[in-house]
Amino acid sequence: MTNEEIAERLARLALLMEIRGDDPFRIRAYRDAAEVIRHWPTPLAEIAREKGEEGLRQLPKVGRAISAKIMELLERGTFATWEKLTEETPASVLDLLLVEGIGPKTAATLYRKFKIASLEDLAKFVEGGGLELIDRITPQNARKIETSLRELMKLKEER
Repeated sequence: MTNEEIAERLARLALLMEIRGDDPFRIRAYRDAAEVIRHWPTPLAEIAREKGEEGLRQLPKVGRAISAKIMELLERGTFATWEKLTEETPASVLDLLLVEGIGPKTAATLYRKFKIASLEDLAKFVEGGGLELIDRITPQNARKIETSLRELMKLKEER
């Protein structure tokens, strides 16, 4: 597993945690670690193999909890925290962020308030005029979301 892949997993974890409304300090810790890892010159798999968790903790922004997750990711291809969170909140919620005009805060509102957990759920919500129920979405933003969603759904159908 490459550093980029590890960083992406940690960044996705942070996004999912943000959508769930988890602790902002933990979210920031995962984002910061992901950024360091993304640009780290030595492969983390090599560091883990040679020096274990202690070696990983030598990286800036990588503490005990994150180094343990990296080790688990390298050994199993996943980690327990991700599995637990995705049991409670489907990973498909992250697909909402693919829609132009939807950021983490809007995705969080859509999930927490309206239980929208996929692009299909969002399409039904938009079709029913649901975007009008969200204060921060302007008419221009609603059009952008609708257009982007249509394009994403079309791409999904073509696959």
